Amino acid sequence: MSDLDPRTPVLVGVGTASEPTEPSELMALAVENAARDAGSRSLLASIDRIAVPTGTWGYRDPGRLVADRVGATAARTHLGEVGVSQQTLVSQALRAIGAGRCEVAVVTGADARAWARAGGVETTQPGAAPDELHTREPEFLAPPELAAGIAAPVQQYAMIDNALRRAEGGTIAAHRAEVAALWARCNLVARDNPLAAFPAPRTAVDIDTPGPSNRPLAFPYNKWHASQWTVDQGAALILCSAGAARRHGVPPDRWVFPLVGVDADHSVALSRRRLLHRWPAMGVLGRAAAQRIGRPLAEAEVIEVYSCFPAAVRVQQRELGLPLDGTPTVTGGMAFAGGPFNNYVYQATAAVVAAVRATPGRLGLVTTVCGLLTKPGLAVWCAEPDGRPPLVDDLGPAADRATPQVTVLDAHRGKATVATYTVTFDATTMAPSRLAVIADTGAGERCVAVADDPGLAAAATATEFCGATIEVCGQSFTA
Repeated sequence: MSDLDPRTPVLVGVGTASEPTEPSELMALAVENAARDAGSRSLLASIDRIAVPTGTWGYRDPGRLVADRVGATAARTHLGEVGVSQQTLVSQALRAIGAGRCEVAVVTGADARAWARAGGVETTQPGAAPDELHTREPEFLAPPELAAGIAAPVQQYAMIDNALRRAEGGTIAAHRAEVAALWARCNLVARDNPLAAFPAPRTAVDIDTPGPSNRPLAFPYNKWHASQWTVDQGAALILCSAGAARRHGVPPDRWVFPLVGVDADHSVALSRRRLLHRWPAMGVLGRAAAQRIGRPLAEAEVIEVYSCFPAAVRVQQRELGLPLDGTPTVTGGMAFAGGPFNNYVYQATAAVVAAVRATPGRLGLVTTVCGLLTKPGLAVWCAEPDGRPPLVDDLGPAADRATPQVTVLDAHRGKATVATYTVTFDATTMAPSRLAVIADTGAGERCVAVADDPGLAAAATATEFCGATIEVCGQSFTA
């Protein structure tokens, strides 16, 4: 440690908070807990950068609320819009530290939907603005997807999972069983996680069977396939230079080194992707990370992949070369540990950091999904330095080159072949009510269409509809 360049970035503290209070207070509590974890409360007054990803709250400058609360009077505040990857804010802090522009940085986030649902009222900030606002690329959803009403994340991820089933030649029954088994394994992990919000035991049969307490959302997903965001959870990371860590007396056994911090500021709407079941951008990040650490990512001893829906995990397993029968989580995942909107990556990092500290030399992998399998992020952490600078980069151009795209029509008339689909359900009866498809035209273009036909929707939950020929008229279709 004594030979390290003083500008080497290190993570020295992680903290979480979970209690019924407003999000800014959860963030502040998490930051204080992170300083306690680092063994140095003096870090708080030296924080010069606080970055927060936007949540479901209405703060104009949440970083300032946190700074005032913890005594970080000199901190500059950064706010990432929804659509800016959670990993991006971490990578930006690492770059700033390595370049000498920053010495002590905090990345924190929280959401308190349970508190808000119970009537909680947020602190207001009239006229406030962050010192720096990080904006996103404009398109996450193609206009035809919006027009067809398939903007909900659960619908898009269900379509990805159904496309993956089709690509791999599985049956509907086998696919549902495979998805449920994966989620049941995650549930087993959550049962042993004292911070999990929903650790109640759930078998694969429980997860796969729709009912009043597990309502169907979008075929093949029910409620307990989805991230559960009605939680009060926050987390914080304290990153600093090695020189600052020494000055503040942070014990060396608290230091965790970023070997990799990569993301891709790259967004392609689902229907525009030629390969609906793939995420080539995450593959680009995975290969770069594996090259940097000198071994396959599957050999990382601690793994937490972003788990908003089963498709996210299943696609990442394939792109990163992780075992398909594995359980890539140490928290239990967002359905069972809790999925606070737009800050779960920091909860995950806190858990992974604890695990790699416990056995120095082990590698900890954390991945980020932003949006609808868009803007991937990936970090690898280790409690021991390996003598090389971290790989911290935006791999967006390479991700873009690796992603085959197709033209999506605003409207189509004529025959088309279903590439993927999902079914949505009546909220009262839970009966299938609507069938939505992404389909390929004979000219090699794409269209998005829906059929408000309960009978056809019901049939598509039992019989494979991918590959079916349909007749499209505008944004409606018949089979």
